[in-house]
Amino acid sequence: MGAPGAGGVPGAGGGPGGEGCRCGRCGHGARAAHRKAVAAFVALREEYAAGRGIPAGLTRSAGAARQWVSDELTLSARNLTEHAAATRATWLDAVHRGTLRTLWGAVAALLLGQALTAVGGGWTAHRTATLTAAVALALGGTVTAWRHRGHGGVLAPLTGEDQRLSTSRTVAAGWSAVAVLAVLTAVTGNVLPGGAVPVAADGALSGRAALAPPLLLVLLTVGGTAVAARAVVAARVRTGRLQKPAAERPRAVDLFADDAGRADLAATQYLLVNTVVVALALTVVLGPPGLVRPSAGWVTAALVVVSAAGYLAAKCDEGGRPVILSVVRAREPGDLPAPIRPGDDIEIRGTGFVPPGARTPDLLSRIVVRIGTVHVPVPLVPGPGGFTSPADAALTVPVPADIDPGPTEIRVITASGAESAPWTAEVGE
Repeated sequence: MGAPGAGGVPGAGGGPGGEGCRCGRCGHGARAAHRKAVAAFVALREEYAAGRGIPAGLTRSAGAARQWVSDELTLSARNLTEHAAATRATWLDAVHRGTLRTLWGAVAALLLGQALTAVGGGWTAHRTATLTAAVALALGGTVTAWRHRGHGGVLAPLTGEDQRLSTSRTVAAGWSAVAVLAVLTAVTGNVLPGGAVPVAADGALSGRAALAPPLLLVLLTVGGTAVAARAVVAARVRTGRLQKPAAERPRAVDLFADDAGRADLAATQYLLVNTVVVALALTVVLGPPGLVRPSAGWVTAALVVVSAAGYLAAKCDEGGRPVILSVVRAREPGDLPAPIRPGDDIEIRGTGFVPPGARTPDLLSRIVVRIGTVHVPVPLVPGPGGFTSPADAALTVPVPADIDPGPTEIRVITASGAESAPWTAEVGE
């Protein structure tokens, strides 16, 4: 679901007038219904932000009007979420089929490339070995996609618990594919006549086999990074030091961006370094034995290790729990200074109230403030193009009428379930 607060609308399909396809075999109808739900929500939010559509009986009480608007927007956001869930199911099915086409398209491209390079030089055992290895790898990917066909096919093992593509898992999967391709190519080449791995005069392995020791180091590094990154994130989420609200669906931008879609330097450098080194390794694995190729040895392996260390260090330091810095009485223009009393609005100032990736209306509506023993939902306050509250640095909530005067603990519970440390505020009579 695109963030309605930002006016985002998912990709379209459908026929004239926005009715969409009704064949029952594609997602056009679901996408068209989702687009209508997004448009309806945005129109409702903008109407309330302009002060229209509020019942006349509520206009005398700012608090009652704000709560009524918040309830209406929350109900509309739930409807939006239901449509987004239907769109996600059809999208995952489409991705499952698309990844299979991409997988076998790559095999076809390899076959075409082998055929073109064989012109004039003849077909060699090495070409047969690499093509056989690629077909075997594609068959493995097809089986994986079939087993996870309801969860995005090949993308399922690359997706984290927060429904986002994992950079560390994707890099590890890419290197695993290179290693499997190298092993299958070597095994097939040794079986075929004239396809054995050549040996230099000094007895050292050359060509693809020379890649084995640094490749092993890289595999251990990227595999360990994927496991360590998952463990670090899980531990930080359990202890409340990291907030990871679930995304609607995985996106390619997840590989090099944070949960809010902003560029992430650590993830970007890790992905770029490994992409370049994987491409270098593929030239060694897929190239003919006699081809002069760049070295892909210990220097590039060390580069991957350093990149992985930087990525893991960033994982250990990202995010944080919500923190309350101050609580003040929200003063309307013309009000006299006064202590906080039951029935007053208070403004809670701090950080981390709206974590990255939690700015959609359904997640904003789940933020709660615990005042004493009473849980108070934070009202959605619409503004032009989005919401003025809740915000990452400030929340406005009413103090319940049944709160006893005296010191009162206040805690913020975010959409991801993280809870802030208590802040004690004095409530007057």
